[in-house]
Amino acid sequence: MSLNTQWAFVSLYEAVDIFDTLRKPINREEREIRITNKQESELFPYYGATGQVGFIDDYLIEGEYVLLGEDGAPFLNPFAQKAYIITGKSWVNNHAHILRSKSGNNKFLCYYLNLFDYKGYVSGTTRLKLTQDQMKRIPVPVPPLPEQQRIVARIEELFSQLDAGVETLKKTKQQLEVYRQAVLKEAFDSCETAEALGVLCEHITDGDHQPPPKSEAGIPFIMISNIENSTINWDNTAFVGEEYYDNIDLKRRPQKGDVLYTVTGSFGIPICVDFDKKFCFQRHIALLRPNDHIDQKYLFYALQEPNVYLQAKQKATGTAQKTVGLGVLRTIKVPFTTSYEKQKRIVADIESKLSCCENITNTISESLLSTSCIRESILKQAFEGGL
Repeated sequence: MSLNTQWAFVSLYEAVDIFDTLRKPINREEREIRITNKQESELFPYYGATGQVGFIDDYLIEGEYVLLGEDGAPFLNPFAQKAYIITGKSWVNNHAHILRSKSGNNKFLCYYLNLFDYKGYVSGTTRLKLTQDQMKRIPVPVPPLPEQQRIVARIEELFSQLDAGVETLKKTKQQLEVYRQAVLKEAFDSCETAEALGVLCEHITDGDHQPPPKSEAGIPFIMISNIENSTINWDNTAFVGEEYYDNIDLKRRPQKGDVLYTVTGSFGIPICVDFDKKFCFQRHIALLRPNDHIDQKYLFYALQEPNVYLQAKQKATGTAQKTVGLGVLRTIKVPFTTSYEKQKRIVADIESKLSCCENITNTISESLLSTSCIRESILKQAFEGGL
């Protein structure tokens, strides 16, 4: 980061007041006990490294402060938030430093701390830590207060425009999903009947219920976190050894022609296995192997038909995480036609109507992902004198 060389710089220790002595951690169980049967008006926000993590029935500080993560914050991710502003009566745990700008402009300080490169200041491997001593060394620009106010105003003007664009993209994406559901519903309206999945599949099973032995490399082990938009994200997958894979029951080994289906948490997402690749999966995913009466792609789309998803939603059990059990899954009925040719025509019709929709959705998703880069670019320009 090339900062405006005309500005004076001081250490963070000289630029802020530090209130870390006012921090106090309270574990979740104790907080739950303390807030039980309390009215919302009796509770106060409880903050941690990257934001609010709950409520508590008392407060330790009052006013406006900048909280900067001490540990657990994404310090080395240039697009992620490391600092944020709180106001009012609050309680802060020991995972965030409590700061207040001596110039009186906490927003300028917060924006700068979110842009700052923390390499060389944080320590640790899996959980990075910014000690108070290291934090005090951070160089901070101190332009005149009117200049700070001008920069903050310009940043917020540009962020406001960006937020408006993001909101428009999100609404468009929602409208496309409504259209998608309408296409799926209309495509299956002409089906003569509905048939249970247990009848249309050779078998329905799930992954291994025991945690598999992890390996540095080998066979990909797919978890529900690897499922994105009805596809498998092969990045950051766990691996198991060949021996483990060879000992898996053949029914639980996915093969080309199968359909996977998430059954826990984000249940109801089908994945079409239309490729040859060795992999295995966890028990939160079900494997459906279509029999000779149903086309694989037809089953894939039928599982997404709104009424089919509604059946899964109504029959899912559990509290913290809803689950569609295998027994329940076998009873779910999908729209069906015995004509294999008609199944093929329905699939072709769906894919014809959804192809443009999918392209627009992907473009919107890419645009939404790029907003983080745009925010960082705005901050860089602001602190390099380009705004």
